[in-house]
Amino acid sequence: MTTISRRGILLTGGALLAACTTGAGSGSKGPGGTSPKSAFVTVDGLHFRRNGAPYRYVGANIWYGAWLGAETAYGDRARLTRELDRLQALGVRNLRLLGSAELSPLKNSITPGFRDKSATYNEDLLKGLDWTLAEMAKRDMTAVIYLTNFWEWSGGMMTYLSWVNGGRFINMNDPAHPWPEFPDWNAAFYANGKAQAMYRDYIRAVVTRKNSVTGIAYAADPTIMAWQLANEPRPGGSDAVAAANLPNFYRWVDETARYIKTLDPHHLVSTGSEGLKGSIEREDIVLAAHRPASIDYLTTHIWPNNWSWMDPGNLAGTYDAGAAKVAGYIDVHIRMANTLGKPLVIEEFGYPRDGRDAYDPSITTAYKDRFYRQIYAAIEANVKAGGPLAGSNFWAWNGEARTPHADHRFERGDLGYMGDPPHEPQGWYGVFDSDVGTQSVIRAHAAVMARL
Repeated sequence: MTTISRRGILLTGGALLAACTTGAGSGSKGPGGTSPKSAFVTVDGLHFRRNGAPYRYVGANIWYGAWLGAETAYGDRARLTRELDRLQALGVRNLRLLGSAELSPLKNSITPGFRDKSATYNEDLLKGLDWTLAEMAKRDMTAVIYLTNFWEWSGGMMTYLSWVNGGRFINMNDPAHPWPEFPDWNAAFYANGKAQAMYRDYIRAVVTRKNSVTGIAYAADPTIMAWQLANEPRPGGSDAVAAANLPNFYRWVDETARYIKTLDPHHLVSTGSEGLKGSIEREDIVLAAHRPASIDYLTTHIWPNNWSWMDPGNLAGTYDAGAAKVAGYIDVHIRMANTLGKPLVIEEFGYPRDGRDAYDPSITTAYKDRFYRQIYAAIEANVKAGGPLAGSNFWAWNGEARTPHADHRFERGDLGYMGDPPHEPQGWYGVFDSDVGTQSVIRAHAAVMARL
């Protein structure tokens, strides 16, 4: 792979500021307390604004954008173009992208990565991200880019720790290290100075990057809606470890967010949190993590299957009870967003196909579509009521990808990237291009949101 030193792609602060001539920074206000007209997404109380108007969106997760966008043997720009066209036709306006992957010894991690232990980063993948953003701009889409991962499938925090602790790590779901050892181990990341320095070096390289396709500095590009600290950061797994680690966790959230804003004052910053489920079920933790002025909006993720709120082998008998818990989960996060006076995004939500171990696109999606309708109806109702819910990103877009493996498992070297990450069965949660029913639900919601 072609690589480049991070030192070679850094822009000076003065050059960045000179380039950032398009509108106001995140959270800034004009006369009367409203955000001035800006191509950047900004925050105005409980709501987002863009180009002088309220900004609400239907979004998707497509973590693999940079991989398809890379001009390499593992890239496929023609496919990415087709996928973006499909998403645009559905009314999808926002994509949540993986902007960092740490080349890792972890069993289920994706390769190649954006970086390894060295200070030389993978320019092929970075150019893939450039190309993805350039194509999104043509379609008037915005991006949320997360800058590391709490989980193992892209290397993440466990990999950073292994780089500074002599190579020690544990794999997720290792029988020798049962839950919650993995998240408890990862909690050390927030207080590890050496790991934090490497993480910040990478943040600086990406946030201050100049797009090789458009020539626009990332910090001056309104295609980017927000930088995100990580995918699903948690203070720990067990109550004891998480509670003891809260000061380190809160410090990491605020200091990292403020650091990003010193590099780029124009874009929003978010945590990437699941909400209550990523906060040992404590509202005070969610509120404290999202209270700093450096954090512009709240995020939440909703996974009824992963949280045992329903039984995929008995959807008919368990769907209603799970749906009631989903409704309550949404309501409590709306209440917390109102308490903090900030917008809220349901940036991940996923549901399986009909039946246990149902991964093939030929299997029906009746309950999945019903779940999507529930999420979308809650958003539409809250928008009509003037509430903080501003958008959502379903997990995830599989598009035209199909697994070549009968067991639906990802194998290193596979190039048919799906929204289902490499540690999960391929087809578990993702939306295929052949899922007519699910796409109809998405399209209908997009039409409603466009009218509101």
